[in-house]
Amino acid sequence: MSGLAAHADAGPWESIWVYDHFHTVPVPSEEATHEAWTLIAAFAATTKRVRLGQMCTCMSYRNPAYLAKIAATADLISGGRVEMGIGAGWYEHEWRAYGYGFPRPGERLARLDEGVQIMKQAWTTGTATLDGEHYHVDGAIVRPLPLQEGGIPIWIAGGGEKVTLRIAAQHADYTNFDGSPEGFTHKSDILREHCLAQGTDFDRIVRSANYNTVIGATEAESPTAST
Repeated sequence: MSGLAAHADAGPWESIWVYDHFHTVPVPSEEATHEAWTLIAAFAATTKRVRLGQMCTCMSYRNPAYLAKIAATADLISGGRVEMGIGAGWYEHEWRAYGYGFPRPGERLARLDEGVQIMKQAWTTGTATLDGEHYHVDGAIVRPLPLQEGGIPIWIAGGGEKVTLRIAAQHADYTNFDGSPEGFTHKSDILREHCLAQGTDFDRIVRSANYNTVIGATEAESPTAST
């Protein structure tokens, strides 16, 4: 993985991304699966140019004030190249295996909302205080601040129309959702409505989609290409 990161850093790639899973997806196995933010710190130290992101961090796997500290430290190591990809989390088997339970979607989304507020506050003021429904932090110090002016860019991942895109409208620098032309247009329209309702600038949010690609010398070597 270090060699792959070095190859990307030396080439035309703009960024490299890891995923925040403890088990393989979509079926758990014993295949190597490394912890996301440990990898981010390692890549921060061994690369010089590419930006470093996660698609995406699960808010509930770490206390958000602690996560803000981790990300700020990684940003310093990297010289200001870290992105924060963040979502509510969905992989039930993994949640339960690690003892997190599996809260209802509304609670997971509420944690995402509160956690993003804590992180943004920490990265811009150096401290965070929030007496929320799910998270309670009181003067958590996060210094030194990230190197990036205004804090680490935040990607809110997911296309939930009532809550996720509302959180994105309020807090996100980037979004990532449905990549079909029709779906992307629809989600963009919903995001625009949330921005209007909250008085935020829709045009400041970079909208993105992700696509899975399987590469092989022959079609037979890429059996999932047709699925």
